[in-house]
Parts: sequence; structure tokens; C-alpha cells
Amino acid sequence: MQFEKHNTIFSEISLNLAKTIASFQDNLLDQDQIYKLLSRPPKSDMGDIAFPCFPLAKALKSAPPQIANQLKEKLDALSIDLIDEVKVFGPYLNFFLNEEKVNTIILEDILSGSMFHKEMVLNAPKSIVEFSQPNTHKIMHVGHMRNLCLGDAIVKLYRYAGIPTLSTTFPGDVGTHVAKCLWYLKKHNADPMPMEKKGAWLGKLYTLGNNLLEEQKGSAQEDINRSELTEILKQLHGQSGEYYELWKETRQWSIELMESVYNWADVHFDSWYWESDVDADSVKLVTNYYEKGLFIKDNGAIGIDLSEDKLGFCLLLKSDGTGLYATKDLELARRKFTDHQVQKSLYVVDNRQSLHFKQVFKTLEKMGFEQAKDCIHLQYEMVELTDGAMSSRKGNIVALEDLIEQMVETIKSVHLQKYKETWSED
Repeated sequence: MQFEKHNTIFSEISLNLAKTIASFQDNLLDQDQIYKLLSRPPKSDMGDIAFPCFPLAKALKSAPPQIANQLKEKLDALSIDLIDEVKVFGPYLNFFLNEEKVNTIILEDILSGSMFHKEMVLNAPKSIVEFSQPNTHKIMHVGHMRNLCLGDAIVKLYRYAGIPTLSTTFPGDVGTHVAKCLWYLKKHNADPMPMEKKGAWLGKLYTLGNNLLEEQKGSAQEDINRSELTEILKQLHGQSGEYYELWKETRQWSIELMESVYNWADVHFDSWYWESDVDADSVKLVTNYYEKGLFIKDNGAIGIDLSEDKLGFCLLLKSDGTGLYATKDLELARRKFTDHQVQKSLYVVDNRQSLHFKQVFKTLEKMGFEQAKDCIHLQYEMVELTDGAMSSRKGNIVALEDLIEQMVETIKSVHLQKYKETWSED
């Protein structure tokens, strides 16, 4: 096997040790095998690198401690760069590094900048990190920033380590929340349309629409409202009608809001997947696997029984033929695997979706996707206000754009005001 060199100090020293040990034991183990056996001792006073002699015992017909002593005698006769001392600890041959020489090399790499361009992981699986899944027609708030920063940090760490990594986002641009926003905009809004920040304005309309619908529950207007929302959703699904045209226009306002936030945070995605794009194909995917016999039908609805895996029943198609979040995530995963040939897929989503992703990953596994074993839900806690979790639906949020403006004004008034006469405006 071709031995592959890692670009870290530890790995470079280990490589040289592996080559030396391989030559002393008549190549019973090749360099690659020896390199993989090298490890860190459990305690610092036992050295920096340890080699277990167990694998040589059978071939050399000697006890591992005896082999360790024999190898030590041969190594002591050499002058190995960066190695101060070789000691035997039972069946292990341990190496003590020269700290001064090692630190000099590390510092040189740091000061030259080359340290930050070295790959730490080789042959890593191609990975994709999905994060920041905001909804159109809602306000982006400070809670979205936790997800955005966490996801972007993971992407940068992976790339720094030399792992081929793609970043993607999956905004929700269809569904009941969109219908509520368009319904209020078309039928109840009396305010003039702003010239700027239309995306954030939509979020306020959504909150007003949701609150109005809640107020009218139990009244004669409730059935009318439900009928009107259903009609809006039908137009969006059929991609025709006045509400569909309004959706296309207002959706762009939300996209502009997202892009402005991402540019401000200096976060960029390799690909954007949209809920509306996977909607129809996700239904076809589930129908296809139902016809193959993997999924079952119950009272007109289609899903998969995961009770043997202690994950309950995963509903995939409702009795009216429409899909759910799990349905769309199955199709989205399939696209990630096929579009980008990724082996590992990370989902940065809050911990409320824990069961959802367990069901999705197990379903992907039963559908025959080998990558399912390397699908990971990276959970995090929600950002909360003093009165509880933020909710765009209720309107108890801190809008991100408002917070940014407040931060800028605070910096100007508190920290920069005293320099107003001596510094330029820039």
C-alpha cells in the first residue's frame, strides 16, 4: 500500500519512525501498518509516541516486551532527529521528543503562516453541512444567528482540516406561514408598502395575519378564512393565479433580506436548496418506494413503521397526498448524495427536531442509501428571551436588522463620539 504522509509535526515524526521500525523488523509490517499502530501514551511521563509490539510476537516467536527491548537496542545505535530518548514500557516501545526542536519547527510554521494551510486529515469523506434554514415571509431574528455562526464555524473547521466540504442552506418558501402572510397582505393590510426592507416588513405582516386568524377562531369568519388559505395554497402548489404571482414577487424580497444578512456576516453557501423545489419530487420519491413495498398505507396516508427501531411511525404522505417535512428531507438528502457525491451530511438544526432526524436517517437507511450511517444531526439549544422562546408567529422576537442598527448606534455614541472632531467620518 502507498504510504500517505500527513502534514503535521506529529505525523511527520511518526512517518520517520514507521520507516525505521519497518526496516528493523524485516518488513513483517509495512510502513502504513506501523504508522497506524503508533499512538499517544496514556500519560505524558511515558513519552510522546508509543509503538505496541504485539503484532510482531507471532512472526518473531518472541514476547512483546522482549521485542520492544530488541528494537530499543537497534534504535539507540542511531541518531534520530527530534528524538531525545527511547524507553520500553512492558510491550510498548515509547519515544520522547526533543521539545526545543519540535517547538522551533512549530513556531516557524506559525510565524510563516504555513501552519494554517496544512491538511490535517487525508482521505476524509466528502461532506456537506446544511445550516441556516430561514423561512421566507418571516423576519430574520437573533436566533437565526446562532445557527448561522455554528454552521459556518463547522464548515471552516472542516476545510481547515483538509476535509472536502460543501455548505448549503434549505429555506422554507412554501407552506401555511406563506399563505397567512399573503392572505393578510392582500385582504387586510392598510399600510403603504415601504420602499426599503420589504423582507422584514413581510415578517411583520405574517405576525399580524397569524394574530388576526387567532382572534377570529370560533367565529363565523373562521371557516371563510380557512377556505381562503386553502385556495392560496392550491394556487402556490399549482403555480398559477394571483397569489402565485404575488408569492414570486414577495419571495424575492425575503431572499434579498437573507442575502443582506449573509453578506453582513460574511457567510456564503455553495448551493441553495428550496423547499418549493423539492416539494413535488419528494412526493414522487415516496410514492415510488411505496410501490416497491417499503412504505405502507394506513387510512389513505403513507409512511414507514419504525417501531422496531423505537422510533414510532414516520408519516410521509397525508391522506390528501401532500408531503411533510420528513418527505422533503428524504428528497433533499437524495439530491445531496447524487448532486454532489457526498458521503457525510451534517444538519445544523435545533434540538426540537431530534426525533424528526432520527426517523429521516433511519428511513434513508431502509431505502438503501449507504450514506445514511454518516448523516448527523448537530443539535443546539434555542435562543430565548426572558419570557421564553422567540416566535415569529407571536411576534416576540429581536429582529436582526434592528439589533445591528442598535449596535452601530451604540458604538458611535458610546465609543466614537469623543473622536468626532479628530477622526474622519469613515
